[in-house]
Amino acid sequence: MSGPDLRELVEDLEAEQTELDDVVAPLGDRDWWRPTPAEGWRVADQIHHLAYFDRAGALAITDPEAFVAHRRALGKDPGGFERERRAEVERLGPDVLGWWRSGRDELLNAVGQLPPGARLPWYGPSMSGPSFVTARLMETWAHGVDIGDALGRPPGATARLRHVAHLGVRTRRFSYDVRARPAPEVDARVELVAPDGGVWQWGPSGAPDRVAGPALDFCLVVTQRRHPAATALVATGPSAAEWIGLAQAFAGPPGPGRPAPTDRSAEQG
Repeated sequence: MSGPDLRELVEDLEAEQTELDDVVAPLGDRDWWRPTPAEGWRVADQIHHLAYFDRAGALAITDPEAFVAHRRALGKDPGGFERERRAEVERLGPDVLGWWRSGRDELLNAVGQLPPGARLPWYGPSMSGPSFVTARLMETWAHGVDIGDALGRPPGATARLRHVAHLGVRTRRFSYDVRARPAPEVDARVELVAPDGGVWQWGPSGAPDRVAGPALDFCLVVTQRRHPAATALVATGPSAAEWIGLAQAFAGPPGPGRPAPTDRSAEQG
């Protein structure tokens, strides 16, 4: 399955952001401090995270040199960054929503002006425009899942999940590289049931190693928002089963994931 063009991606990113905005906009002051499944992260922390990196993305596009300087400073004092982040969340509280809105406007304006073939610096390797926007959409959806879990809302399942699933497939090798483990040499086939009942598929049809199931479940697993055992995904073949156990579609060090369900009722709940 090939990826969409940049314009479609930007439109879908904006739609994903708007959908999450509709969820958090009505929240009362106390709801912003609800804990989410990510340890130590409340609803306000989740929105602050999105706002911070949307703004960083706009800077990377509009002033790459300034972004590189920011990245260098961040690398010298990561502990200081975390202290500042928490202090800023406490200061902003519910006002973090307005900060996110203005930051994502900056981002959407910037990506809308990216020329074809342009690359932008990021915290790891440089990224193409489509890859960068896909990653921002994935982050928006995944952190929205955390917020939904805190508020008792089911994960969103729209056609936009195709972008998240596509990124999940493309990052198969990265999931091993980030753990300093050798990636499988064999291809894997991925067949997912889309929210509208259609089928999304990647990889050679004859591959013996396969992953199949609902697209929503696949996206929850590759973003580490659900343990594979808590989903209806079926992994056939040793390399497919191994991959699904450590899949990671987001950048950074290996994520802790979510715990396995303790019994069958937990899987279904």
